[in-house]
Amino acid sequence: MLILALATLALTCIIAAPTTRLLGRNAGWVLALPLLGGAALVLMAAPAAPLGFTDEFVPWMPTIDVGLALRLDGLSLVFSLIVLVIGAGVLGYATRYLGRDGRHGSFYVLMTTFAAAMLLLVLTDDLVVLFVAWEATTLCSFFLIARSGAHAREPAIRTLLVTAAGGLSLLAAVVVIIVGTGTTRISEALAHSVWHEGGAFPVAVAALLAGAAFTKSAQFPFQSWLPDSMVAITPVSAYLHAAAMVKAGIYLLLRFSPALAGEPLWMILLITSGLITAILGAAAAIRRHDLKELLAYSTMSQLGLLVTMIGVGTPAALTAAVAHTIAHALFKSALFMVVGVIDHQAGTRDIRMLAQRRLRMPATATTLALAAASMAGVPLLLGFVSKELMLTAFLEFPGPVVAAVAITVGAVITSALTFAYSARMLIGAFRGRAGELVREAPAAFWIVPAAAASAGLALGLLPFLLDGLVDTAASAASGAEAHAHLELWHGLTPALLASGLIIGAGLTLVLCRRQVDRFAAPLELPVSGLAVVDAFRSGTIRFGSFVGSWAGSRSPQLHLAIPAVCLILIALAGAFTVGDLPVMVGDPTEPFDWALIVLVLAGVVAAVRARTRISAIVVTGVVGFSMTVWYFVLGAADVAITQLLVEILTVCVMVLLLRRLPAKFSTAPWRRRIPTGAIAIGTGLAAGLGVWALTGRREMSDAAAFYLSSGEELTGGSNIVNTILVDFRALDTLGELTVLGVAGIAVAALLNARGLAPIRPEDLRSETPLSDARTNGVFVRQITRLLTPVIILISLVLLFRGHYEPGGGFIAALIGGAGFALLYLAAPSDSEARVKLPYLLLIGSGIAVGTGTGLLGYLEGSYLTPVHFDVFGVHFTTAIIFDIGVYLAVIGIVLTSLNLLGRPYAAISARTAQRPVTDRSNP
Repeated sequence: MLILALATLALTCIIAAPTTRLLGRNAGWVLALPLLGGAALVLMAAPAAPLGFTDEFVPWMPTIDVGLALRLDGLSLVFSLIVLVIGAGVLGYATRYLGRDGRHGSFYVLMTTFAAAMLLLVLTDDLVVLFVAWEATTLCSFFLIARSGAHAREPAIRTLLVTAAGGLSLLAAVVVIIVGTGTTRISEALAHSVWHEGGAFPVAVAALLAGAAFTKSAQFPFQSWLPDSMVAITPVSAYLHAAAMVKAGIYLLLRFSPALAGEPLWMILLITSGLITAILGAAAAIRRHDLKELLAYSTMSQLGLLVTMIGVGTPAALTAAVAHTIAHALFKSALFMVVGVIDHQAGTRDIRMLAQRRLRMPATATTLALAAASMAGVPLLLGFVSKELMLTAFLEFPGPVVAAVAITVGAVITSALTFAYSARMLIGAFRGRAGELVREAPAAFWIVPAAAASAGLALGLLPFLLDGLVDTAASAASGAEAHAHLELWHGLTPALLASGLIIGAGLTLVLCRRQVDRFAAPLELPVSGLAVVDAFRSGTIRFGSFVGSWAGSRSPQLHLAIPAVCLILIALAGAFTVGDLPVMVGDPTEPFDWALIVLVLAGVVAAVRARTRISAIVVTGVVGFSMTVWYFVLGAADVAITQLLVEILTVCVMVLLLRRLPAKFSTAPWRRRIPTGAIAIGTGLAAGLGVWALTGRREMSDAAAFYLSSGEELTGGSNIVNTILVDFRALDTLGELTVLGVAGIAVAALLNARGLAPIRPEDLRSETPLSDARTNGVFVRQITRLLTPVIILISLVLLFRGHYEPGGGFIAALIGGAGFALLYLAAPSDSEARVKLPYLLLIGSGIAVGTGTGLLGYLEGSYLTPVHFDVFGVHFTTAIIFDIGVYLAVIGIVLTSLNLLGRPYAAISARTAQRPVTDRSNP
């Protein structure tokens, strides 16, 4: 059921764009149905016992127990229902909020992706997947805020910076937990004894998890991004505040509460930050005139109370936290949506402007009153029930009496201010008695917030309906059965007296609201959180510019100095720390090795002595080709072929760039030559020392013995190099293939954005008998017409035989690329030189084929596991298809370089690059 629920949401993300193109803004009603279906599936899989759970596992790498592990207990059930039901309501509401005209596909795609990421976050039982889902919500919120217009760019960036910093904190916590507990499963990690053994482990995890949750849930001192994000459209704000993003931080704290409750640092961080955030948010909300901004600060305040409850950590406090999470989701989603209705109908949400309008909107006013009353903790609403539980838990705090009193007083102050700003919303929106008449919106606009507000009333009158749901969630959060009993009337209790004090103080603030406004208006914090974020951002950029300047020069000395010095330092460290080396087994050298060493040395000396770039390319090629011969001598045929082809294509690419670079190297003064020479000599000595230390001093490794003895039996291939690349370590190869594709796309994007350096003027002016490429290249072109098809055919042969003989996708693509390079260089002009193949499409197709081949591995039970099959009696494996993906991507990279380099004009777009050009200059 859990897998099916996630698959349903994933499918919803896929169909969101085409559904929007078909139905326009009304696509929200259709897209809401899968979310409600997912909620039904989750309910069907719900555990019956308070501490029960349902788990499902989809293997990815079964041999090391890696896969998609899902676990549904009471806590994840509550958050799953909030994510799905509120998400469905917001999608339905958006159909009336969004304009009839406009492109809303990106909105619906991002919103459904947001819901899928949140559902994965609350259902996963794997720490790594938890982090991935956490970051996915960060990205979704960033794009949803940023798409609201040019004015939303800076707030979106600030939101991303703060929440991404929290993601790094979560990543560190995940690493520490995995190392400390030896597992990636959340349930197993929480049950480990290391939490109760003291030491630095629980302290470090508590600090890191708190940092992650505070950034996500806008807790002090990271609270500034939440009001800043109000530039997003109302449906985004409603979902982000009520069911997604900020709720992710609350879920994280509740999930790890069984292990960290009672940890002093955990309690101090959560209670202190929570209370400060609650009071600051409430005090800021009471000064706001923008209804949406007021709600943003109220979200901060309510989240602060939730964090404080989790910090208290008793079963009663966690029960109150779960109940208030449900109440908050209902009243906050209703409030944001109903404010959107008012804004849409009245054209403003500023209470000062609304006072000049007559709002005749009975349904909207009733919805706003119910939701605001629930937030204020007025009796008969669910917010009152959860507030009573909260006050009871604070009064029963197991710590010092002074702490219990301080926490309760902080909660009372916050709640009184909450009552006041809730009334401020209602009075401010509907106090106008003159001016423009604003009539009620269509029922389809306010029906969703009305349903959420009505649910808060119904569950307030009949709170026992939530007993089972809150009981199982609180039990999961506390690690013991919580036995929740939600009631509207508990008798005359200290909590009831505190509630009376809150309502009385709140009414006083409402009656004296003019005096409160005059008193609160000038109050501001001495430090702006947004200014701190901007200062951090600008400082980071300056620091990055400073570090980037080290490698931002065209001087090769500066580029190579850092890795060269690091190599020297490693060699020095090894020389003083490595003990006795194993005895060298025989003499590993052959007479021919010394001849190759002399050849390589001659190439190095010639490269150092070279004064022109073309001579440097030639003599550097001598070194490369010498290494190719050396690989052949050592028996590494695949590596030798790869080295040879890379050398050839590198020379081809450099030839295309030579006209844009100075013909000669500049002469450096001696004060620069001496340190450069010292670094070069030191690097050479370090490399030589490493070769001497590692050559002939070890037996065959266990991994090599395994590949040699079992490789052909397990994979069906006899070429050990190819089977390692496309069978045993296919995931590594897929990653490298993806990086290669990104590099190709980056080349195209960079040349499109910046263009090429100009051609040397002397080359443009030179007119020699060799300048006529069309006449002088006849012989080469005729040979090329014959050779290119043969070379391409040879590359295809090497592609399909690579599993058994030297070859494979990479080598075959390099040979094919050499054929295309020959075809390009033999052409008489740029327009005729282009190889008219969609090179960017080839890159994308190669990555897609490689990824899709991995999915075929699930037929054998694991991603990228080769599937064996016979075609007309010939044995094949899907590793060959994977190699085809490698072939396509590498060919695309080569064609990208050939088609976009060596041109006489500056920049060309990817689309233009697919069309013939008119320039007739020599390539």
